[in-house]
Amino acid sequence: MAGWSVRDMPGQGGRVAVVTGANSGLGYVTSRELARRGARVVLACRSEARGTQAVRRLREDVPGAEVEFGRLDLGDLASVREFAGSLPCERLDLLVNNAGVMAMPYGVTADGFETQFGVNHLGHFALTALLLPALLEAAKGPAGARVVTVSSMAHLLAAIDPDDLNSERRYRRWVAYGRSKTANLLFTHELARRVEAAGADVVAAAAHPGYAATNLQTAGPLAEGRRGAERLMALGNRVLAQSAEAGALPTLYAATAPGVRPDSFTGPSLAMWRGAPAPSWRAPWTRDDRAGRRLWAASEQLTGVSYDVLTR
Repeated sequence: MAGWSVRDMPGQGGRVAVVTGANSGLGYVTSRELARRGARVVLACRSEARGTQAVRRLREDVPGAEVEFGRLDLGDLASVREFAGSLPCERLDLLVNNAGVMAMPYGVTADGFETQFGVNHLGHFALTALLLPALLEAAKGPAGARVVTVSSMAHLLAAIDPDDLNSERRYRRWVAYGRSKTANLLFTHELARRVEAAGADVVAAAAHPGYAATNLQTAGPLAEGRRGAERLMALGNRVLAQSAEAGALPTLYAATAPGVRPDSFTGPSLAMWRGAPAPSWRAPWTRDDRAGRRLWAASEQLTGVSYDVLTR
């Protein structure tokens, strides 16, 4: 893994990938590099205008790239179901759960869930379940299938509160964000356990970008009109952060490198902040079997999706 870069990516010809939040930042870089290696990539984005613009840009960056736009609003379970039902392929080799929101003012999704928990975790939980038959179809092939979920070192801010998943008792934006990123890791942990028990060749892994310069940091302050906070975040992006190109490397490693282990967590090598991909430390509560099972059961109940296909 030492010094791993996009030059080390194996070819992706014949593989089909879905990347959420692919119109900018880490998602765009991830999609571009997968397409550059020959994958057919569906850019799953909430905004049709930004998504189609990203497709045009990617085709300019990678002439001949096989890419397409799919509308997906992770904050609306009806949209998640529509996207999964309209996926233009029966086999899916790679799902990258990348999209997310960070430290937003309190709000709820179309289905009434706290926004960060609803988008960052529940939307991806439902999407993965609905795409699982296509992933299992790809898992029959020699290369297997993968689900890579992008978490954050901000998971260290908070463990899951199983009695207040939607932050209804008290909302603190950074705690809620940390809980949603812990949920990403618990989801990966439990999914890895379940696919192994089912004997399916699907690797469930997680990654994080360290501190990467994207619009994620400024979206919250911008939504509230907090100009000072927006300028401070923008300054941090310029001075402290690594580029989106570098921030996407852990995701690309987890998605394509040979020998990636189930339930692994890949991030930057230098203090988990920046640098080449490396195994990343994670809080013990993100490998708590009981917490993982409880979150899974609650997520199935809240979203109405089922992973029964793994027990057939």
